[in-house]
Amino acid sequence: MKRHDDKTPKPASTGPSQRQLRAGELIRHALVDILRHEDLQDPALVNVSVTVTEVRMTPDLRHAVCFVEPLGAGVAPKITREASSPSRIAVELGSPEVVVAGLNRVAKFLRGRLGKTIDMKFTPDLKFIHDESFNSAAYMNRLFDNPVVQQDLRRLADVVDDEDN
Repeated sequence: MKRHDDKTPKPASTGPSQRQLRAGELIRHALVDILRHEDLQDPALVNVSVTVTEVRMTPDLRHAVCFVEPLGAGVAPKITREASSPSRIAVELGSPEVVVAGLNRVAKFLRGRLGKTIDMKFTPDLKFIHDESFNSAAYMNRLFDNPVVQQDLRRLADVVDDEDN
């Protein structure tokens, strides 16, 4: 006799579990300490401060996607078009893409240091991705500073004030 005759499907997971969130925060804090204290030998990471904004874990906790934002030391998007082929773009040293590529090159070293720092059954593989949320926030700030949007916001505020009275 079967124990579970109920064939109702389980609801789809809407997000990460508490375990994934807790492990992600543990790894994020440990990575911040490692990046603060270690001198990484990759040329793209010399004199560059990196902010780890979020770490997302897979359900089995074996892989971690780390969202990072490079700061300081002339780090800015330096993307230029090549003269020989206008459709090709060249990313110059110091851009966020170069810093993220450097972090991905030293990911195994960071994983080794992480294994000594955290107390988990498995040390996850690390993959670094540039966090675009800072760019999105800056874009939204530019939109709110636009005079046309300011005018619409003032009109909306006037309508709300009239309804309250």
